[in-house]
Amino acid sequence: CYRETGVECSADWWSSTGHFHPHSIKIPGDITLGGLFPIHARGPHGLPCGELKKEKGIHRMEAMLYTLDQINSDPELLPNITLGARILDTCSRDTYALEQSLTFVQALIQKDTSDIRCSSGEPPIIRKPERVVAVIGASASSVSIMVANILRLFEIPQVSYASTAPELSDNNRYDFFSRVVPPDSYQAQAMLDIVKALGWNYVSTLASEGNYGESGVEAFMQISREAGGVCIAQSVKIPREPTSGEFDKIIKRLMETSNARGVIIFANEDDIKRVLEAAERANLTGHFLFVGSDSWGAKSSPITELEDVAEGAVTILPKRASIDGFDQYFMSRSLQNNRRNIWFAEFWEDDFRCKLTRPGIKLDPDKKKCTGNERIGRDSSYEQEGKVQFVIDAVYAVAHALHNMHQDLCPGSFGVCSNMDPVEGRLLLNYIRAVNFNGSAGTSVVFNENGDAPGRYDIFQFQMTNHSHPGYHVIGQWTNNLRLNVEEMQWSGGDKSVPESICSFPCKPGERKKMVKGVPCCWHCELCDGYQYQLDEFTCETCPSDMRPTLNRTTCHPTPIIKLEWNSPWALVPTSIALLGILATSAVVITFIRFNDTPIVRASGRELSYVLLTGIFLIYLMTFLMIAEPGVVVCAFRRLLLGLGMAITYSAMLTKTNRIYRIFEQGKRSVTPPKFISPASQLIITFILISVQVLGVFVSFAVVPPHTIIDYEELRPPNPDLARGILKCDMSDLSIICCLSYSIVLMVTCTVYAVKSRGVPETFNEAKPIGFTMYTTCIVWLAFVPIFFGTAQSTEKMFIQTATLTVSMSLSASVSLGMLYLPKVYVIVFHPEQNVQKRKRSFKVSLLSLLLMDVLLPDCCCVALLPDCCCLAGCCPSSQIVSEIID
Repeated sequence: CYRETGVECSADWWSSTGHFHPHSIKIPGDITLGGLFPIHARGPHGLPCGELKKEKGIHRMEAMLYTLDQINSDPELLPNITLGARILDTCSRDTYALEQSLTFVQALIQKDTSDIRCSSGEPPIIRKPERVVAVIGASASSVSIMVANILRLFEIPQVSYASTAPELSDNNRYDFFSRVVPPDSYQAQAMLDIVKALGWNYVSTLASEGNYGESGVEAFMQISREAGGVCIAQSVKIPREPTSGEFDKIIKRLMETSNARGVIIFANEDDIKRVLEAAERANLTGHFLFVGSDSWGAKSSPITELEDVAEGAVTILPKRASIDGFDQYFMSRSLQNNRRNIWFAEFWEDDFRCKLTRPGIKLDPDKKKCTGNERIGRDSSYEQEGKVQFVIDAVYAVAHALHNMHQDLCPGSFGVCSNMDPVEGRLLLNYIRAVNFNGSAGTSVVFNENGDAPGRYDIFQFQMTNHSHPGYHVIGQWTNNLRLNVEEMQWSGGDKSVPESICSFPCKPGERKKMVKGVPCCWHCELCDGYQYQLDEFTCETCPSDMRPTLNRTTCHPTPIIKLEWNSPWALVPTSIALLGILATSAVVITFIRFNDTPIVRASGRELSYVLLTGIFLIYLMTFLMIAEPGVVVCAFRRLLLGLGMAITYSAMLTKTNRIYRIFEQGKRSVTPPKFISPASQLIITFILISVQVLGVFVSFAVVPPHTIIDYEELRPPNPDLARGILKCDMSDLSIICCLSYSIVLMVTCTVYAVKSRGVPETFNEAKPIGFTMYTTCIVWLAFVPIFFGTAQSTEKMFIQTATLTVSMSLSASVSLGMLYLPKVYVIVFHPEQNVQKRKRSFKVSLLSLLLMDVLLPDCCCVALLPDCCCLAGCCPSSQIVSEIID
């Protein structure tokens, strides 16, 4: 019949719309399955289809035909029921595939045929198209998503053999979609586990624009964020229609973070090839470490002539097995026995690189003529495509579902019964989701509630060296967890060591990580300085006060404890001075005792002299207590004797100067002697002054008992290796000054009286030496103060202050000893003739002198050492007074 327009009507109902099916295969059967395969690549601009795809197209499509033959010849599976097929070419384009898939729903569309007339006037004979009960496919996720949107409207179940986009797991939007391959969420988890197993924490991602690439990368990024430990340096998308130079720009962008050598790539094989070419042009062979998804898998086409760039690439592929029966089937195909495949002639020309002759078409002289006797695998290379197994499993899954449905709905009936005519789509979906059988690889084929297959992957690496057959080698598996044989991996140049793809290198021991804001895998290493140690990888903690960090600053250990040693220069100098002082003092005391009744000793005021010499001796002795190892007893004697020796010395000296001052002041006014100038009185005054110091010390004992401490703060320099704890008495700088303060008051007071007594005649033998002694002592202690307190911040404070204090004390004692007693000892020892009483010829003078001594200073004894009756003890009046009396 013809339209009224005269256009020929096809016997196919769908041709009434003016469309024919030059890109589909029709296999008759009782039940028809649809099939979607990328027989051709995406065409250039303006054309839907491009070059033939031998592996992903022809191999997979022939796998469906092979499986239909196996099922139809199996007496146990769907007996007396023949499966047919309508197979379409998607041309690797989602929009074109959507248009083609309308074929599958045409039987469900109510078509208005009222405008169709035949020229003879007879009613048109319209053959309705076969009803497709389920669709096998598609390959690309973007195509499956597009097709799934229309198939679900007509409740046609869809089983994909290659679409892995996580988006398709959404059972609310794609409730009629199932797949025998695991989704990319599993694949992304497997790839993340690989990255972690290789010790990488800084990688880039590369995705082809579309559902497969973008969803795969999004799944990887989402899982990596949730798991932590891996950061994304760059996330680059390859446009659907890349412009010239686009891939060079992509490589340049990836190099902006050159430390991120690992590149996670979810891209179609054409884009993979162009990425590798761009890397080769940039002279970056061996730099990038690719981790490819199943779209790369173990295919040879993306890496042909780019093996050097792809070397070391780790790829993932759903666990598969080579189907021997399919190999036998496919290699037996020829132009004569495979006429049902309308694209087989095109495949033949491409596979054997020849040209078939057609009527009216002139043969290209550059191409050889196909004879038809060529054989696949003999005259051309052949390797089973990786997804063939899944195509077979997808067809078998629908067949088992139909078989179970037939047993339930048509028990005991042969062929398709009325309960299955037509097949109800939602019911068939339930049977598909419920299947459980051993697939072509020997593993079970099952679906979860979302229609996803379990995740089972083989891990490959492309290796070129140390193998007789360079290529992809299995290095591990992933089934919910990773099993990776790192020792079997090889990288660029055959290197066995795993390259690094990290943002920051691990910090050394004793260094903490200072994280880069917003990039948790990048950090700067900061040394735990000073007295800090590394508590954890992010924190430095200060060691306790009694500890210091170890050399690698990973922990703390006790600070060494020291004290002032006898062999230290800080101890040798003071002890040497003190020892000489003790010897000198002892010599003076021995001399005085030996010549105790001689005029010089008697005139010196024997009682106060022995008290004063005792104080000088204690001052020298204090040096040894200050250097001795601290203990409770030592600390007690330190506190007691530190100020006591000086208090004794300057109490005696103050008593002397005060006595001289009062005598001469009194002598100016009258001849009546002042009170309390006798030796006994002088001793009482001296001991009263000394008792104040002793009382203060015992009060301090009651308030703060003497004890030792270990001072860790005093010797704590910036370099902790030099830190030391110092064992010492619990005497602060302030307590030392307090112990000395009373002695300083005595010393200053004594100096004041020495100044007031400066008018004593030069012939008076005691006043001047005491004055010079006090002046010099004041200078010594004035120099002591800035040295003592000026070294408070020094790392050797204790040593310097101890040495300064002991030397200052020894010097003050030496000044007193040298100026007051050494001249006397010198006269006693070397000039004994002067150590006798001086007799005067003049009776008058002698009488007056005796009278003066008796009235004013009864204890005075004139000697021949100095003229004018001036006594050594300083108890006689001035020469002027004596002269007046004589006159």
